[in-house]
Amino acid sequence: MFCLEFFHFFQIKYALVLCCVAAVSVAQSQRPPVSDTALDDALQDKRFIQRQLKCALGEGPCDPIGKRLKTLAPLVLRGACPQCTPQETKQIQRTLSYVQRNYPQQWAKIVRQYAG
Repeated sequence: MFCLEFFHFFQIKYALVLCCVAAVSVAQSQRPPVSDTALDDALQDKRFIQRQLKCALGEGPCDPIGKRLKTLAPLVLRGACPQCTPQETKQIQRTLSYVQRNYPQQWAKIVRQYAG
């Protein structure tokens, strides 16, 4: 049971990170790579991050980036992201750590929403 819960928790973390990385990229199927500098800028923009988190939680409207987030989330939860490059994977891990540290309440809601 613990292993299954841990696996679901890992998938949820991966989904959120992917969503944040997607949020800083162009909302197109062929998107240019996101630089580490652009990711830093996006992570420091509290209004932007909160807007994307509210979208992911269904607590607010979604912009095109938020809509893309919701499209990618099911793929990530299944453990497959064919669109993700190695750079995006690295950025996803970094974003995950940031959201867990800086937005713990929203993170807990996301875990509850997607794990339940």
